[in-house]
Amino acid sequence: MGILLWLFDATFRIGDQVVLWREVVGNLFGLASALGGMRRRAWAWPVGIIGNALLLTVFLGAVFHTPNPTNLLGQAGRQLMFIVVSVYGWVQWRRVERVEVTTGPVAVIRPRWAGWRVRLVLVGLLLGGTLVLTPVFRALGSYEPVWADAWIFMGSLLATWGMAKRWVEFWLIWVAVDLVGVPLLFSAGYWVSASMYLFYGVFTLAGFFVWARGERVVAAS
Repeated sequence: MGILLWLFDATFRIGDQVVLWREVVGNLFGLASALGGMRRRAWAWPVGIIGNALLLTVFLGAVFHTPNPTNLLGQAGRQLMFIVVSVYGWVQWRRVERVEVTTGPVAVIRPRWAGWRVRLVLVGLLLGGTLVLTPVFRALGSYEPVWADAWIFMGSLLATWGMAKRWVEFWLIWVAVDLVGVPLLFSAGYWVSASMYLFYGVFTLAGFFVWARGERVVAAS
């Protein structure tokens, strides 16, 4: 128990910033999950869940008495959302893996385009959800600008759902999330997560082209 508590509270410094090791580890699990998602492997989902559980404790700084006492309720809430939606995505991908063709010895998920109707719905949900959640998060005491926290939450929900549905466009939603998430996290003092978001922005854009190419290969076969 003593070792676990030490690991939970372990920190290091970057300049005058105190950083939790579990913030680093949680983001590394997230990166591993993103790599698995780019390769269209179902194991990406449980790996991501581990990272979500760690980051949930990081973004509730005041609750867990971390060196950064800032509560980002949208960031924390989306970790819970990730866990729920990831279970759904994991089940869906495992089911698809059992019936899809294989590439070599490993089954991979077939990507597909969502289509214009779904794209318009996703944009409407992103904008409408942000408008609805902003006053809710503000009333709960989330960090300003609260609309950015709400945008990140809604975008993350829609991107994770899109990944579960195997829509190529889900990568572009992640790009939109990262564009807002990087400055928000830097301003809130979450330097490690902000740096990872900056990397994710490039990574998710690359993921879009990888999946788009994969969709073309499947369509031609």
